Amino acid sequence: MALRKIVEIGEDCLNKVCRPVTEFNPHLHVLLDDMAETLADANGAGLAAPQVGVLRRVCLVLDEDSGEYIELINPKIITWSGEQTGLEGCLSVPGKWGIVTRPKVVRVRAQDRNGNWFEAQGEGLTARAFCHEIEHLDGHLFVEHIDHFLSDEELQEYLEQEERQAQQGEE
Repeated sequence: MALRKIVEIGEDCLNKVCRPVTEFNPHLHVLLDDMAETLADANGAGLAAPQVGVLRRVCLVLDEDSGEYIELINPKIITWSGEQTGLEGCLSVPGKWGIVTRPKVVRVRAQDRNGNWFEAQGEGLTARAFCHEIEHLDGHLFVEHIDHFLSDEELQEYLEQEERQAQQGEE
């Protein structure tokens, strides 16, 4: 396994539609393993192949419940419900944050590293990451959903408000 360079906003590969994976071979397995190591090193919630310069429909999403990565090859969102609005960032847009509305629950259909089809469902952060990463595969970034990047002060205020709400929920 190896760390791969995460490309940043402005690179052409982030604006291109990725091609489907048709060969489930050792090259794909190396890509997935490298992406997992890169994502863990970056401490992110998800990573799509175009973020490491590979134009294939491959992404990883951190399952908030298990703490494990879900490998998604040729993923499609098949159902979604509810709504959540919250803080979102991207490893390809370092240090920038915005407020994005996404579905609260998302179900995806994808293939695993061996080509077997499966379905996975996520809520909260996992649902947000499913949407975010699959959008990468179609050449889109979260910045298309925000009206502005949060300033440092706005970010701090947002995080403090979230902390207060979490504490009130525990009482």
